[in-house]
Amino acid sequence: MWKFMGSSQFSKLAPLLVLVEFLLIINVCLGSARKLTSLYQPPPMALTYHGGALLQGDLPVSIFWYGTFSPAQKSIVADFLLSLNSNPHTDAITVKPSVNQWWNTVQTYMKKAGQKQTHVSLSTQLSDHNCTIGKTLKKSQISELAHRVNPASSGGLTLVLTAPDVAVEGFCMSNCGFHNSDRRSDSVFIWVGNSATQCPGQCAWPFHQPIYGPQTPPLVAPNADVGMDGMVVNIATLLAGTVTNPFANGYYLGSAEAPLEVASACTGVYGKGAYPGYAGELLVDSSSGASYNAVGVNGRKYLLPALFDPYTSQCETIV
Repeated sequence: MWKFMGSSQFSKLAPLLVLVEFLLIINVCLGSARKLTSLYQPPPMALTYHGGALLQGDLPVSIFWYGTFSPAQKSIVADFLLSLNSNPHTDAITVKPSVNQWWNTVQTYMKKAGQKQTHVSLSTQLSDHNCTIGKTLKKSQISELAHRVNPASSGGLTLVLTAPDVAVEGFCMSNCGFHNSDRRSDSVFIWVGNSATQCPGQCAWPFHQPIYGPQTPPLVAPNADVGMDGMVVNIATLLAGTVTNPFANGYYLGSAEAPLEVASACTGVYGKGAYPGYAGELLVDSSSGASYNAVGVNGRKYLLPALFDPYTSQCETIV
């Protein structure tokens, strides 16, 4: 038989009933949230192809050296370019991982777009030791320097490299280099600055103590030149981005004005297990103690950035 409570009894239990009801509501809400969270899987990051032209086929690369660079410094960059399409069987490169192996990830983007593989070759090299237009340059002047080497459209790419005592608009403040194109002449160029004296903690990391973030010990540069080894990292990053997104309508993620590209989507990653302030697990030269992750022509060692793999949607390293 049911017994009904009097008003006095109910008034005593009312606060308890309100509390129980409140806890039940919270439990339902939290339970729903947990279920929704467990069901939701964020979409994987992907570099989308926007249908534009890519730098396919034969790609002659010219270099304009602005300022003073030694022959040894020039050979570091030249050997890197020569290593991109080297054949391990014909060029006596038996050591892996190789620069060519790294470049093969870039080639997958060409394949996905139904275009030819990109074969890089070293073309003309010019030097301006006297810095004839000064040592403080605007971004627009980089294009002028590029046209000195390649004044007409030839389907090639120009690499403009500036010495440590040359200041370029935005250098160290917002970038370590950039790539751009001139649609009128259909020309493409890359600029990278030597940061050895201006901002090695920004543009030559991990070969120099970083300006910000975790203060991990710097790595030993594979070619014993912090400025040039840092330049190779930035050249490699921009070269991968230029080939796959030369006219701002190729492969990229985000806005066309500030895109994440094949290598810039993996900034700071060089080996497995990398995290901010730590470049990842790398190979170490037993004689020099230098860190590297790729071998090129003439046994040259390099540290190259991880590349975003279009098939795994992950930053893939070659070590």
